[in-house]
Amino acid sequence: MWKIDENYLLKDVQRDFLKYTAQQIKFDLMYNYPVVLPHFEVNLKDRQYQFWERNPLSVDLYSRKVVEQKLSYIHANPLNGKWSLANSPTEYWFSSYRFYEMNIDEFGLLTHYLEDC
Repeated sequence: MWKIDENYLLKDVQRDFLKYTAQQIKFDLMYNYPVVLPHFEVNLKDRQYQFWERNPLSVDLYSRKVVEQKLSYIHANPLNGKWSLANSPTEYWFSSYRFYEMNIDEFGLLTHYLEDC
């Protein structure tokens, strides 16, 4: 979840975010997990690899209740059977759960959603 500065458009921020993160994922796989990279190959004119869904979902977080609902879903998702990336929310490294529950910000980039209300 993020808040877009009023000087930017959602579509531009989303495009740049997806492009940048896809490049970083590709570089990481190339150097650290080259056997995994072929799983993301696609036969498209504009790209060799596809890491993100073509039409990512963007949800307007119009109330505190909706923010908390989505945050709860995000924190629980890595534990679900489909992914099974961790046994508890505190174990999943790329989660903001520890930030909200234990005030730990390993990456130094999180802002509490209540600071914007």
